[in-house]
Amino acid sequence: MITIAGAGLAGLACAYELAQRGAAVTLYERGDTPGGSSVARYAGGMLAPWCERESAEEKVITLGSRAVDWWEKVTTVHRRGTLVVAPSRDRAELTRFARRTSNHRAVAGAAIAELEPALAGRFAQGLLFEQEAHLDPRRALRDLVDKVQALGVEIRCGGPAPARVALDCTGMAAPLPGLRPVRGEMAILHCPQVEIRRTLRLLHPRMPLYLVPRDEGLFMIGATMIESSSDRPVTLRSLAELLNAAYTLHPGLGEASVVETGAGLRPAFADNLPRLTEQDGTLYLNGLYRHGFLLAPAMAQQAADRLLPETSDEDHRECQTA
Repeated sequence: MITIAGAGLAGLACAYELAQRGAAVTLYERGDTPGGSSVARYAGGMLAPWCERESAEEKVITLGSRAVDWWEKVTTVHRRGTLVVAPSRDRAELTRFARRTSNHRAVAGAAIAELEPALAGRFAQGLLFEQEAHLDPRRALRDLVDKVQALGVEIRCGGPAPARVALDCTGMAAPLPGLRPVRGEMAILHCPQVEIRRTLRLLHPRMPLYLVPRDEGLFMIGATMIESSSDRPVTLRSLAELLNAAYTLHPGLGEASVVETGAGLRPAFADNLPRLTEQDGTLYLNGLYRHGFLLAPAMAQQAADRLLPETSDEDHRECQTA
């Protein structure tokens, strides 16, 4: 029996990997429902390793390149790529982004209009990352819960985990040195009159924005990364900047209804890369930072390799350990 503390994104992904390899798994979750209190609920759901390379290490591409295939076995994934654009005055930002990333192609105004008709005439240049994708984080968490339960994983909610577990995936609650919170804020807009099919990134030197389409005319917008341990609601300044950036992306979003705002604390280490750490007989998976859905599959595979070495796959061994 393998016991796991924390039934958020990381814990559920590890339970899925372990159960697929034949292990008996019990998940413990302090909250009332698995995934219900996870910071991953506020994620964008972008499976975008090449875009993330703009501000992250090469390891993010190495670990994240298989995420799309992994998630397609669990939930609906939209393989429509990522379109990166910038206003004409910020064209230097697009040049910088292109220089720091790879696996993209330049697209001009006509191609942008063909990809996203709603953006026709708005942007003269952009970058298309065709191999990237996105998913709905909350649906993905629900589907992952269903998958692990179908594999026989027992999930015990509403109470503490045992004093010692095999694997700890409790995020900021974990007693790990060097772990810090990075606050992220988001909003969900309802704007059925604007049709956008793929993830958009708007480059701006002060407030870069990403917009991720959901079903039924919903869009998630975000981009804030604040070194703060405050879990208070979204600040007025952050929300105003996000909404102004969204309006720059498409004026039609000015008529959107703001149906939800939220803020969460992402656990991160100094290098912003996840780690597997063994401490006092427990293996800890932590530090997913802003790359939860992108990096959780690879890190879960590597945690399963550590806990069930007889089932390990050499292709999954690259990870950062401490």
